[in-house]
Amino acid sequence: MGIRIGGNIEKVNAKELSYSEFVLKYMEKNQPVVMMGLMDDWKACKDWVFDNGKPNLQFFSTHFGNSRVQVADCGTKEFTDQKRVEMSVSEFVDRWLENSMEEQSSASTNLSYGDHVLYLKDWHFVKEYPEYLAYTTPLFFCDDWLNLYLDNYRMHKDPDTYQANNEIGCSDYRFVYMGAKGSWTPLHADVFRSYSWSANVCGRKQWLFLSPSQCNRVFDRNMKGSVYNIFDDVSEKEFPGFKEAIWLECTQEQNEIIFVPSGWYHQVHNLEDTISINHNWFNAYNLSWVWNLLLRDYDEAKEYIEDIRDICDDFEGLCQRNLAANTGMNFNDFYFVLAHFCLANVVELCCLRRNCENSIHSSSLVAQHLAMNLRSVRKTVLEIESVGGLDGNCGIFLDIRETLDDPSFLNLCTGLERVYGMIHKLKSGDIDTRKDLVDDLMDLDSIRTNGSQVFKAEELVIFIDKAIAKLGGTNGDEIDLLSERDGA
Repeated sequence: MGIRIGGNIEKVNAKELSYSEFVLKYMEKNQPVVMMGLMDDWKACKDWVFDNGKPNLQFFSTHFGNSRVQVADCGTKEFTDQKRVEMSVSEFVDRWLENSMEEQSSASTNLSYGDHVLYLKDWHFVKEYPEYLAYTTPLFFCDDWLNLYLDNYRMHKDPDTYQANNEIGCSDYRFVYMGAKGSWTPLHADVFRSYSWSANVCGRKQWLFLSPSQCNRVFDRNMKGSVYNIFDDVSEKEFPGFKEAIWLECTQEQNEIIFVPSGWYHQVHNLEDTISINHNWFNAYNLSWVWNLLLRDYDEAKEYIEDIRDICDDFEGLCQRNLAANTGMNFNDFYFVLAHFCLANVVELCCLRRNCENSIHSSSLVAQHLAMNLRSVRKTVLEIESVGGLDGNCGIFLDIRETLDDPSFLNLCTGLERVYGMIHKLKSGDIDTRKDLVDDLMDLDSIRTNGSQVFKAEELVIFIDKAIAKLGGTNGDEIDLLSERDGA
């Protein structure tokens, strides 16, 4: 059964695109785009690639050869993904080079493990080699709450969920991928229904995209399982809507970056030997996608073990642990992220007011951005509360004084300030003044000055509302937050 191609992904010169244009045309509208002109000064494009465009595999073996990585066997399906094996980067490179030599002297065509093509995936390169500055995240993708949070906190607070021996494996969502011609990734939507961006350091990729409005067409009759490979002979009986799906196609060239929006299913094939850099990320614009996925996966996790509810001492806790294991985080993890970014955005508004001698226009733009962030957090928290997502949870304890002295939280605020300063061309304030902000925060009616603040869902909403009411606007500009009430 062939697939129906309905069009191609737009390509733009990113040097002629402003951040606000990117937000309005692609991020807000959740539309994919290929961006050119963003990789000119990347170290990876020099060290990792020969002048003829081929990957410099020996460089990886020499400099990073001892790293242990996950390698997919593209010819073997295991559950809903490709089977993975672990090996060192040196071993992976040796297999690739051996195959290359065989190809030149005989009929061999692909890097093989047995008879199958191998594809190195999800290598946490930045976390392993922080001093080796392979690339700079383009400005368009810098508003990255996921990786900023994980640079400072663990995702899982529950000791039953967190595994200390898996520190690198769940530490960030910045990856390097390496695969020979013919390697590929099956049909999927990205983790957390996050955004992603993928930069081709060398090689070419073929992408097939399906918009979220059509994603039901790749699921079976029970809406449980999805198509694995769209180029297989897909059973019409099992997947009755598949033949009606209309796909968008894209060939991504070397030195091009593709923006993958939330909820778009896609399948990717390496048309040449390829190295790519990939980030998953979310921010205020796609929090609802993350929450909707968590809610759906939670319902499935609960349904799967419903028959043991009566004999389980902590059924809800088990559901949440299973959700964290299957999806990567649970309700409590997500709420903890929201609470910290809520407080960080309020801190930034306080800082902005204290440093209003900066450009009035830039200050106003940053204030509006921070208010939009708080509005999105507020909306998401209300959605969580509306379905009882935190029932039985006592809340998150954040002592304002202690939190403002916590190096991890200060780093989170500094990262947020740096990103929005770059986006809106605003000079950063003095980080030392943050300790003075405790008076501003304690002055809010929603803060109990005699102890830790318990941020239950309803309290977090009140905190946001009162913070905006207290801070008002910057340089006389009112921040429009409370006009967008529940359901408005």
